[in-house]
Amino acid sequence: MSAALNSVVHEQDVDTQHRALRFLTAGSVDDGKSTLIGRLLFDSRAILADQLDTLEKRAAGAPIDLSLLTDGLEAEREQGITIDVAYRYFATKTRKFIIADAPGHEQYTRNMVTAAAGSDAAVVLVDITKLKLDDAEVTLLPQTRRHSLLAHLLRVPSIVFAINKIDALEAPAEGYAKVSAALRKFAQAAGIEVTAIVPVSALRGDNVTQPLDADWYDGPSLLQVLEGLPTVQEKVEGQLLIPVQYVATNGEGTGHQPRTLWGRIAHGQVKAGDEVQILPSGQTAKVAEVRKAGETVAHGVAGESAGLLLDRQLDVSRGDWIVTPGSATPRQSFEATLAWLDTEPAVVGRKYWVRHGNRWVQARISAIEHRLDVNSLAEAEAHELAINEIGHVRIELQAALPVEPYTANRVGGALIVVDPTSNRTSGALLVR
Repeated sequence: MSAALNSVVHEQDVDTQHRALRFLTAGSVDDGKSTLIGRLLFDSRAILADQLDTLEKRAAGAPIDLSLLTDGLEAEREQGITIDVAYRYFATKTRKFIIADAPGHEQYTRNMVTAAAGSDAAVVLVDITKLKLDDAEVTLLPQTRRHSLLAHLLRVPSIVFAINKIDALEAPAEGYAKVSAALRKFAQAAGIEVTAIVPVSALRGDNVTQPLDADWYDGPSLLQVLEGLPTVQEKVEGQLLIPVQYVATNGEGTGHQPRTLWGRIAHGQVKAGDEVQILPSGQTAKVAEVRKAGETVAHGVAGESAGLLLDRQLDVSRGDWIVTPGSATPRQSFEATLAWLDTEPAVVGRKYWVRHGNRWVQARISAIEHRLDVNSLAEAEAHELAINEIGHVRIELQAALPVEPYTANRVGGALIVVDPTSNRTSGALLVR
């Protein structure tokens, strides 16, 4: 590694230590996700005085309902469920956090996928009171398995299981051991690397911010686990990849007007003098200048938004890609994992719109290889995918796109599927 690149990598390593950890809570309905977040906010004193006063008045002397801190929509408060993703912020002495409270109901799985796509960690809640602990092997709820699989497929780096309502058991040690064993068995079969399994009581606050005072558990609290998790670090080394989001014209008048190509660097780095290629046209040019926030800078690295001025005028528009020459090959067909989120099933041959970066292209599902059974994790034959089902499909595009395997890069390997008639977001494609 060159000295210059080594310096850039070191600077980014230092920067990631100070970044806020973005994590989501997931799991089945009524597992206590909103209450857990409310407990984290309450114990970390991240609640405004007027919010607390409103909650106390509504409680009328009863215990405060902490779930109301995240259920902001009127429909959520009326039904007692989370519908949309609610983002909340809090900080401890050592770290800042951004929480995404994802809905547990199957109908709103698409919102959970949205939250997971940009998260550093997932806290999957498991309501231990809903499980049959008398069985020889505990069977997990389907939504617990589905959310865990989706978080894994979406490459959420750290997955933490929080076994909630542990205070409701007469024998918490035995219950915790049996559910932990079931979670580890499921995770091993699904290829999920478990970061931690912690027992909590979101309602009482047991083992949420303070360690549990019990002789059967000597591990960390949930907050201690979260404080030690890494944030996602974009890949600085390797080839350049920038989806063009905006093309700005500099200067006024009818003379020469150099253009700045703006976008967030997905991976790699760029500096003046580097040769780049524009896709899908395939034209090449050299970078004359790199800008950030309107000022010329020495370089731009993965994770930063940057503007590039080229040494010659090229036909570039929103939706194009800027890459290292020869590093990406546009494709018109590819295999992918498809998480289907629409009430109308995904069928072979039907046309959809897909969005890759900032480009929209027509596409169709040419084949459904199989469907994943979230209960048995077996691959089943399928001719269509119903809502919330996950399958292995083949996609054909009307125009070639520089797709990458999702395991290599979240930006280059992810596409959303949109129904052309209803304009609903119908699915998420992860390139294999």
